[in-house]
Amino acid sequence: MPTEQIILGIDPGTTIMGFGVIKTHEKTMELLQLNELNLKKYSDHYTKLRFIFERSIELIETYHPDHIAIEAPFFGKNVQSMLKLGRAQGTAMAAGLSRQIPITEYSPKKIKMAITGNGNASKEQVAGMLQNLLKIKTLPKNLDSTDGLAAAVCHFYNQGKLQGSKSYSGWSSFVKQNSKRLK
Repeated sequence: MPTEQIILGIDPGTTIMGFGVIKTHEKTMELLQLNELNLKKYSDHYTKLRFIFERSIELIETYHPDHIAIEAPFFGKNVQSMLKLGRAQGTAMAAGLSRQIPITEYSPKKIKMAITGNGNASKEQVAGMLQNLLKIKTLPKNLDSTDGLAAAVCHFYNQGKLQGSKSYSGWSSFVKQNSKRLK
């Protein structure tokens, strides 16, 4: 593990995409960015996907992350919502893969567990813990950005012990690990 690295964390969504960027040095973390992309004003799903891709590329070009940590979709009952969320996640992943940045996917429970020690913690509990860890003065109104930040912090805590998480270092790695999806 390099002594200094940048980790971009993304909480994909088609209404709000949350993201956080941290800089790590050995065992310390520094918050570089905490924000969200508000997509509520766009009614066309494809326009939303374009903005997700463009904002992800912009973040990559601004911060030059060494890793991207992304929250995996949770399995809900609404199939259409799951499809849209999966497209949003795939679009953000495509941006990273197009720049050859390794991507690791974490389940919401794993992220919550890494941050709070409780896989069933609320968004507010995760945000509060991140506020203390990273000395964030004011939490954002929407907690999607802290969810993205939590993915980055989870990755920092889990480096070197990634059992059960999926990592991709490029398109060929993604295709190789997801060959069943292609059939």
